[in-house]
Amino acid sequence: MSALNRSGVNVDFYGVEDYLGEEDRALVAKVRAFVDSEVTPIINEYWEQADFPYQILPKFGELGIIGTAIEGYGCPGLTRLQAGLVAMELSRGDGSINTFNAVHSGLEMGTINLLGSDEQKQRWLTQMAKLEKLGAFALTEPDHGSDSVALESSARLDGDHYVLNGSKRWIGLGHVADLVIIWARDTADDKVKAFILEKNEDGSYPSGYHAEAIQGKIAKRAIQQAQITFEDLRIPAENKLEKSQSFRDVGAVLNRTRSTVAWESLGHATAAYEAAVQYASERVQFGSPISHYQLVQNKLANMLADLTAMQLVCFRAGALQNEGRLSNEQASLAKMFTGDKARQLCRDSRDLLGGNGLLLENHVARHLTDMEVVHTYEGTDFIQSLIVGREITGVSAFKR
Repeated sequence: MSALNRSGVNVDFYGVEDYLGEEDRALVAKVRAFVDSEVTPIINEYWEQADFPYQILPKFGELGIIGTAIEGYGCPGLTRLQAGLVAMELSRGDGSINTFNAVHSGLEMGTINLLGSDEQKQRWLTQMAKLEKLGAFALTEPDHGSDSVALESSARLDGDHYVLNGSKRWIGLGHVADLVIIWARDTADDKVKAFILEKNEDGSYPSGYHAEAIQGKIAKRAIQQAQITFEDLRIPAENKLEKSQSFRDVGAVLNRTRSTVAWESLGHATAAYEAAVQYASERVQFGSPISHYQLVQNKLANMLADLTAMQLVCFRAGALQNEGRLSNEQASLAKMFTGDKARQLCRDSRDLLGGNGLLLENHVARHLTDMEVVHTYEGTDFIQSLIVGREITGVSAFKR
């Protein structure tokens, strides 16, 4: 069986696996084996409980993927293509598991690696690569989602500490993380900068930091996001990331992770397509498997066309990123296109499964609801289209 295909379902119609080397194939096989043995058998239970299966973290850490593309500090130094393959395979199993890695390795560790001093990188990345400390990335605020540049959280230097006040929302792991990057506006120059909150030695949070998991989500239920408030929270001045100087640095971080979100969409779409093909071949109605009917074959053909287009976009984006040539606009196009197509493909899969598509045991419902999240975060479909539209027309439509 090829690296990308499994369960007898051909998901590699245009042979994109030809672009994978032996290390790439081995990585895909390793991550998939972990997902199949450690995640799939238990994830529905944790989805219903709205809790993360923390017991899998020791084996997760042994995979050698924490930190993804970061080099040194105990990180694997994966290529951008390999980082995408990891996101695809984790999401093919479950979106919450991929989000854990995306937050910890991509946003938290990626920010430290990009904006931290050598001392800060050594201080934090080494522990995070071993999953000895978990990280979170606190940017989004209750009143500022897409308009994140307008964030209101403030940081005021007071002696050898910064005093932070404000609130954040939808912060993955924000209520359990050992290290939380808080983006706040420095009152001295009105510039947005990054500050790292650390837990106390006893595992508690410093005075002034209050975080609780958001309840009632319909998606990504196996990982919690936090509502955070901080009131006169004191963070040592040495914990400001040395190279964070303005909101432009936020964009630099997100532009590196946005293409990985496209790979996540591909993972959800792949799982949903596999489920649809398998179900159509087994489900008998009116005396024949439903795969024998014209409307079903038409639906499957269009699903495969969209899946193939997503693969081509992701693989090309990965190649460009490896070469340092992926523009912000190209990353936005990849996220916009795959997010939309994967969302629809998951809906089509749910439709083909009929009522059985609503059952967690068939897994499609998780991928369907998770795509509602992926379609929104790290830049909604609307925002991505405006970034691409600005590139097309030369006119910015963000503020009119």
